[in-house]
Amino acid sequence: MRLGSRPAALGLLLLCLAAAGAGDAEELHYPQGEHRSDYDREALLGGQEEVDEYVKLSPEEQHKRLKSIIQKIDLDSDGFLTESELSSWIQMSFKHYAMQEAKQQFVEYDKNNDGSVSWDEYNIQMYDRVIDFDENTALDDAEEESFRQLHLKDKKRFEKANQDSSPGLNLEEFIAFEHPEEVDYMTEFVIQEALEEHDKNGDGFVSLEEFLGDYRRDPTANEDPEWILVEKDRFLNDYDKDNDGRLDPQELLSWVVPNNQGIAQEEALHLIDEMDLNSDRKLSEAEILENQDLFLTSEATDYGRQLHDEYFYHDEL
Repeated sequence: MRLGSRPAALGLLLLCLAAAGAGDAEELHYPQGEHRSDYDREALLGGQEEVDEYVKLSPEEQHKRLKSIIQKIDLDSDGFLTESELSSWIQMSFKHYAMQEAKQQFVEYDKNNDGSVSWDEYNIQMYDRVIDFDENTALDDAEEESFRQLHLKDKKRFEKANQDSSPGLNLEEFIAFEHPEEVDYMTEFVIQEALEEHDKNGDGFVSLEEFLGDYRRDPTANEDPEWILVEKDRFLNDYDKDNDGRLDPQELLSWVVPNNQGIAQEEALHLIDEMDLNSDRKLSEAEILENQDLFLTSEATDYGRQLHDEYFYHDEL
């Protein structure tokens, strides 16, 4: 099948925007390396409407809801928040909002409201048309071929998420499709997909050279560029746990799946470093309320969004 330029361009545009947008966001978030807490509120509360909602809460109501959240984070009810408790709460928050987003998407994708999302409905929502590629026929145009590969990967993931052989995905299966890292039965698929993409010699592992992709050092350069040095450091110190110079399937999983645990631990440590006034490496309610603005512009409260979500501040979680 010969694909028109629009969907191919759209697929590549999304990839480019993701890469470029990440850099722009980083610059806005940390101009000259300095953290902008107001950016957190503007960009991460979910939009201007949520920011306006936050501002409308009275200080008393903010205080009340924040205290309720603190009590829920404090799993052992000893009056203090430890690194472990903060990290667990932040990870739970990540998962909650990922699931909420997937549920909203499910409603948008289910065009005929029959309680399932078909592959055709997914295509219509994503590309305004049903797209069908021949798996065995490559396209001549490089951009179209790149999009074909991405589209076929999506289709394989869609089929893997479908467990009951019905023509569409129910809500649980749709969540597995959108967030395979959160569902156990998708783990093997995620690993195999990563191996197919990166394991060029077919030995079941990903070497440093395969990890770096098509990079080749400029023969006129004395050393690798900074980004390559960073990637090499990540490979050696973050992913290659057994130091054998290659990533096995489980190590590969830690690379290709977002490491929310690591992000959560880093944020928990950051909060303790900034807010622990008596150096006991844990946070009391008084210390948090003393630094309320910092806590409300952190991932511990999803940048304040939890104050507007009864799931978090209501008596029953």
